[in-house]
Amino acid sequence: MVSGSSPDNFLGLPEPYSLLERAGVLVLPLPLEATVTYGRGTRNGPEAILRASQQVELYDREFGREVALEYGVHTLPALPLPEDPRAAVEAIADAAARWTATGKLLVGLGGEHTVTLGLVRGILRARGGPLTVVQIDAHADLRAEYDGTPYSHACTARRLLEMPGVEQILQLGVRSVCPEEVAFACAHPDRVRVWYAEEVHAGDWPEELTARLVGRAVYLTIDVDGLDPAVIPATGTPEPDGLTWREAVDVIRTVARAASVVVGMDCVELAPVPGLHAAEFAAAKLLYKAVSYACVERR
Repeated sequence: MVSGSSPDNFLGLPEPYSLLERAGVLVLPLPLEATVTYGRGTRNGPEAILRASQQVELYDREFGREVALEYGVHTLPALPLPEDPRAAVEAIADAAARWTATGKLLVGLGGEHTVTLGLVRGILRARGGPLTVVQIDAHADLRAEYDGTPYSHACTARRLLEMPGVEQILQLGVRSVCPEEVAFACAHPDRVRVWYAEEVHAGDWPEELTARLVGRAVYLTIDVDGLDPAVIPATGTPEPDGLTWREAVDVIRTVARAASVVVGMDCVELAPVPGLHAAEFAAAKLLYKAVSYACVERR
């Protein structure tokens, strides 16, 4: 825990651990809020996560050490984004391709879930496919379009499946869907697997998830509304009966251990509420855990 650090520095790491040339992880803030439809504030999510991360203890009892000091994290400047979601996706893709080409692990901080489209597109440009996307989310995001745009945050998974190189999307924690999304998932069982929240609660996921990930490159996207509002209440579209903290950590650990490599990740849809620090702190701590799993397994 570092006091008084810049909010632009994830985990408040001192030099040399936060220097670009030393770090194995790059954090890219993406304050996009273009298509949100209920609660607002996702544009403030990246800064809130950065500030909260400075209060996260670097020592992780699971690893028995301050594991962030082994891989190092450099925080990039927030990417200026146009209001048009299609243009924003392309700007993010350009940046993601450039930074992925360095060989470092790219971590995006949203912003609304649409940012994932740009991140995955850019990573595919830089390293190619095939790629499996693992999605922690309360919503399937499989609509063809929403509110008149195919780039809505409610369409993220559908757009990802249209990208050459994305072979499958595996979703955990979903508990709100429309008939169109259910029909689409049922029609494409080889490319879409949804573990609804009750299935995760029942423990009916690790074996199949592992089997679908072994030997595959993975991109992990964490929509904070995938967790129960008791853990992260500050999000635009909260849904009851979400994943517990322990369930979310177990999913992320399983992903990192089963995949051949985690090529990138993001944390999206935090809409911070003034004075409610628990939400951004939980998001920051979960992201630190996810980055650590990915980096330890990478080595």
